Amino acid sequence: MGSEVDGSLANEKAPETVGVGRYVEMELQDGGANTAKSRLSGLLWHGGSAYDAWFSCASNQVAQVLLTLPYSFSQLGMLSGILFQLFYGLLGSWTAYLISILYLEYRTRKEREKVDFRNHVIQWFEVLDGLLGRHWRNVGLAFNCTFLLFGSVIQLIACASNIYYINDKLDKRTWTYIFGACCATTVFIPSFHNYRIWSFLGLVMTTYTAWYLAVASLIHGQVDGVKHSGPTKMVLYFTGATNILYTFGGHAVTVEIMHAMWRPQKFKAIYLMATLYVLTLTLPSAASVYWAFGDALLTHSNALALLPRTAWRDAAVVLMLIHQFITFGFACTPLYFVWEKLIGLHDCRSLCKRAAARLPVVVPIWFLAIVFPFFGPINSAVGSLLVSFTVYIIPALAHMITFRSAHARENAVEPPPRFVGRWTGTFIINAFVVAWVLVVGFGFGGWASVTNFVHQINTFGLFTKCYQCPPPPLPSSPNTTWPPFPATTFNGTTDGAGLAPAPAPSPGHFFGYHHRHHSHGL
Repeated sequence: MGSEVDGSLANEKAPETVGVGRYVEMELQDGGANTAKSRLSGLLWHGGSAYDAWFSCASNQVAQVLLTLPYSFSQLGMLSGILFQLFYGLLGSWTAYLISILYLEYRTRKEREKVDFRNHVIQWFEVLDGLLGRHWRNVGLAFNCTFLLFGSVIQLIACASNIYYINDKLDKRTWTYIFGACCATTVFIPSFHNYRIWSFLGLVMTTYTAWYLAVASLIHGQVDGVKHSGPTKMVLYFTGATNILYTFGGHAVTVEIMHAMWRPQKFKAIYLMATLYVLTLTLPSAASVYWAFGDALLTHSNALALLPRTAWRDAAVVLMLIHQFITFGFACTPLYFVWEKLIGLHDCRSLCKRAAARLPVVVPIWFLAIVFPFFGPINSAVGSLLVSFTVYIIPALAHMITFRSAHARENAVEPPPRFVGRWTGTFIINAFVVAWVLVVGFGFGGWASVTNFVHQINTFGLFTKCYQCPPPPLPSSPNTTWPPFPATTFNGTTDGAGLAPAPAPSPGHFFGYHHRHHSHGL
């Protein structure tokens, strides 16, 4: 599935097997010469192994939501926060498995019909089209594209939110403008096949950030008078739950990641393995930050806002910024493919032409990030309204309907494993997933997250310049009415005109710290 440049590499590493095609990427033909340059390019750029897929899944799943999970814990309480992470992690791994089975079923059927996918990236809506018809395709396309659109928006919002904690001379809206331009450079990354080094680095970066949050919170200790009141309100409880639903619903790009593999058949358990690793990051970090700061997180959806500024925290911010750039590319690349197919450029061999054609996709993302800069609440809204259908309900229903007949079950490429009860057990699990997510995720979660989202709009307004920023110190001005001063000399005068303005409060002051806390932590 690589380009013709890496065609020889792919052929050497993975001999052609049933159900495996190769996508011709944008790179130019070089004859596959085994030079030092081509070997380095293969090491850093051309990834299609099971390890590459694991890094892509884990890196894409944890992303910026790592910083909002402590906020969810403050809404849910410690016990519910832990249980929901374990439950939705398992649920997400199951539906990712279903998507992989449907992909293999679709691809095998098409390749038996001699369909050639060497110049085409298979996407989820095409799988639905091939197995269930155009109505399913339209529904899948609408939900998937909308989810990926807002997933990209969330990454852009997160960039602005994080960089503000290093440099607050610019407001978050201005940072959104800047990072929107930076993230637009992802148009030059051809496909998921070319994210090898980025996926690896992204996971290293989030691993550092997760353990920084955990260790820094434990060393910092609990703030004075810390309270752990959650859950207190039903609306907050289900808002927090849907953010966790969103956390483990990052497999909207599963099909594209599988298609970038040399052996897609190996994907079946990869998402579960990625989820298990992600849980080692999300559980300790969220629990530690919530233990240290408690209810203060209810008004600070970004966990970094509550930790004192140190070189360690600045490093975490910078690494998360780079990772969010990578995750923006993960979310946006499937949208690039859809747009290319729509305008007829998907099979174009020119990198520059396709990159230029992709740019219009970034514009609405940029605009929506400026309109709705609500870092945290927007995750829950997207989770309940879009993720619930895109990666939970639709895959479970599609699997049930695809294999509803005895003939389809007998000829299935990948029958369900024995430990889940074969077809009967699979049907029961799928029915439970549909019912649970429809009622709890979309129903209660939708009500809670939309209520909270509307509250953010009413409180801060659309196009808000700096969401959840601390209030600036009041500047002195000629019109300011000062209280009467005693006749004291200031700089040789007696009228107070030479009085220097009071120093601005420290960042810790705005977040409720006492100065003694700044001597602790990383």
